[in-house]
Amino acid sequence: MPSERPRPVSSISQAYPDRVEVRGRDLCGELMGRVSFTEYFHLLLTGREPSDDERFFLDLLLVSIAEHGMMPSNVAARMTLAADPDSLHGAVAAGILGCGPVVLGTSEACARLLVEAQEQVAAGEEPAAVADGIARATQTAGGRVPGFGHPVHRPVDPRAERILELADERGVSGPHVLLARCLRDSVAAVWGKPLPLNVAMPIAAVMLDLGFSPDTVKAIPILARTAGLLAHLAEEREHPLGFLLAGAAEETVEYQPPSGGDPS
Repeated sequence: MPSERPRPVSSISQAYPDRVEVRGRDLCGELMGRVSFTEYFHLLLTGREPSDDERFFLDLLLVSIAEHGMMPSNVAARMTLAADPDSLHGAVAAGILGCGPVVLGTSEACARLLVEAQEQVAAGEEPAAVADGIARATQTAGGRVPGFGHPVHRPVDPRAERILELADERGVSGPHVLLARCLRDSVAAVWGKPLPLNVAMPIAAVMLDLGFSPDTVKAIPILARTAGLLAHLAEEREHPLGFLLAGAAEETVEYQPPSGGDPS
């Protein structure tokens, strides 16, 4: 007879008629009123409460990436709410859906790059040599090293520098932070000019040095930017900008009809 398939399980939470259990803890009796949201997020994500350094740096990283002005994600959210004022959730989703390899999602690519680089270091290569190889191979292929360059912050991204400074101060800088710094030097040498190390790379490096999985790194910008989106949408309801942003796009982009032939 075929063996029975194991029953699917989840270890995050369960609601009962008289209580809610989260990661083996009573929500009302053990967590509410005792842990902060950052500590609770860590518990949900990892199954355990954070150390002091884990809590400190989760707070730091969430604050660093939560808000950055009229970025595409915020503009998309505002325009969505302008078009459907009752759809706050839809507007938030519109903003989060833009969390990709160009905006917000770069930290995940940085984490995977650092993990691969650290594997080479663990195999006996020097961090500087590994970083140099990555930079040269990327440039030869016509690509870009994730975590470098920024349209606004030059010559440095102040958020990135502050994260690295605090990682050093609190003694959590490890092999991944070292690789990030080696990559900064190699990218500058290979491209022939300094490219700003943007906030995505230190977010990834510090999280990896704290022991987080690379699969969890993208959770930080997604969670953080949700807070920023909600702030923009609250302001949008009080001081609407969505249609102004749409109008600015109409004024900026010139329509050019097809030249000759059937316009359809």
